[in-house]
Amino acid sequence: MLGENLDMISDGARIYLVPVGSVFGGLQGILLGGTGLRFLSVRAIIRDNGAVVFDKQISVVDGGEKLIAGLPEHLALQANAQLDAIKAPITKTAIPVLERNIVYTRPIIMGVLNVTPDSFSDGGDFLDQQEALRRARQMIAEGADIIDVGGESTRPGAKAVWEGEEWERVEPVIAALKSEAIPISIDSRHSFVMDKALGAGAHIVNDVSALTYDPDSIKVVASSDAPVILMHAQGTPQTMQEKPEYDNILLDVYDYLSERIRVCVEAGIAKERIILDPGIGFGKRVLQDNLALINNIALFHSLGCPVMLGASRKRFIEAVTNTVDAKERMPGSIAAAMLAMQQGVQVYRVHDVKETVQAARMVQGFIDAGTMDIRD
Repeated sequence: MLGENLDMISDGARIYLVPVGSVFGGLQGILLGGTGLRFLSVRAIIRDNGAVVFDKQISVVDGGEKLIAGLPEHLALQANAQLDAIKAPITKTAIPVLERNIVYTRPIIMGVLNVTPDSFSDGGDFLDQQEALRRARQMIAEGADIIDVGGESTRPGAKAVWEGEEWERVEPVIAALKSEAIPISIDSRHSFVMDKALGAGAHIVNDVSALTYDPDSIKVVASSDAPVILMHAQGTPQTMQEKPEYDNILLDVYDYLSERIRVCVEAGIAKERIILDPGIGFGKRVLQDNLALINNIALFHSLGCPVMLGASRKRFIEAVTNTVDAKERMPGSIAAAMLAMQQGVQVYRVHDVKETVQAARMVQGFIDAGTMDIRD
């Protein structure tokens, strides 16, 4: 039972369900739609008037019926909607220009290609067009499903780049990669760059500001048929690490992304086109917030969109492992990705493609084997 104290909460209270205790296969628990993962429990959190008034882990081996039965009606409606979203299969994201889909039968790997002089990990490595193309083709050969091209660093403290210069950096790379017939995402927060990139051959918009930085960006995406990645960030790259604060990191990020989905859908962007990114390292306390988000990233499944993790080589790995050189953080990046894979996250934005693909194939192998054991 959830307890008798819930009768006193207001009609404005909200419930948040974090699936926990994943198993590969099995017959009990909540099945994450379209996968072989089941969750045996949920962490049920209730927030009322800004304060968390309930936070407990509850068994859902019955599919969640007892959880719903113990809730006031308005919270039961919310919980039912979230459970339905978790169970509903998310099988694909369409790329109409390519006449193909991103299919979520396994983890999808997005390879990072920064054509910038100042990105935190590979700044300056791929400013030369030929080097950039060589790296892109290498990542494709290593198993990347998407190439993410960025011309402006958004690392903490990075200076803003004039959008014309940003476009000059990415244009020749996008034009050359167009013939590779692989999805290309444009990592930009500028509507001008998004629009030009989509016209030049990019297929996906990846915006660290969730289409809030540039007021015209939502119009550009709405007028296209491109998928869009909406990321949570507190502040701008120039300010985001100046004492970021949250009432509750999980619930605040969830509420923000939920609201961005609503705004985008109202602007004409179909929900089926949206991918969500909680924004590891973007306006987050280095350890407390980033680790909490990764530990509980299954929370975002209840928003009904594919989820992306962008944890590769980021500073929280240094804080845990004392690995100062970002290029030496591949093992920590893999560990974070594997934890997210066990929670059913669909997309991974990474620098170390070959290694992440191998890890993803192993995790998927365990999931598939567990599912087949049950069928036998």
